Amino acid sequence: MEEIVLNAEPRVVTGKSVKNLRRAGNVPAVVYGHRTTPISVQVNERALRQAMREAGSNRLITLTVGGADEAKHVLAREVQRDALNHAMLHVDFYEVVMTEKIHTELPVVLIGESLPVKKGEGLLLQGLDTVEIECLPGDLPPHIEVNLSVLTALDQSILVRDLQVGEAIKILTDPEEFVAKVIPLAKEEVEAPAPVAAVTPEVEVVGKKKPEGEAEAAEEAKAEK
Repeated sequence: MEEIVLNAEPRVVTGKSVKNLRRAGNVPAVVYGHRTTPISVQVNERALRQAMREAGSNRLITLTVGGADEAKHVLAREVQRDALNHAMLHVDFYEVVMTEKIHTELPVVLIGESLPVKKGEGLLLQGLDTVEIECLPGDLPPHIEVNLSVLTALDQSILVRDLQVGEAIKILTDPEEFVAKVIPLAKEEVEAPAPVAAVTPEVEVVGKKKPEGEAEAAEEAKAEK
């Protein structure tokens, strides 16, 4: 895996004056660790953005401060961003000790496709998008891949204990937690319409009114009889 390298300079500007740093294209940062005295630094924004794009929060960055011969291995633990334009305002770098194990969370990346889902018979559910792990900094992978092609039938699951990460990494998340599973698609029950009783229409028979002349003739004929 290609090394991610970033250069920083010692920073003496603090407080409200850091606005001038940002205007000049730099981002204030701090380097700390349980064996490291906190150091205030500043990093070129463009270089930092590129490094963060590659490293995220779970890949090591090789940080050189002020041209020192010995670089620091750090993780970006906290990134403060502007709420409007998402520009980076401040970064916390945690310096690791390469011989000491660290605890961190790794993202779960789903690859492949489940056959029932492909056939349109099932629906994929993802239970976890990260898992907590313990390992040496040098063994830290960028993510954990989960191949969905092993889900060949409905109601099958991939649990945390099924993840393949190698002996160098210890997973701390509950092994019985499900990472992904396939459930049957809910069949829509269509209710048959209630039968409609046959209704005999009520027809009002109205006698046809005879023309006035015919009515009078009929009355006369009846009187003659």
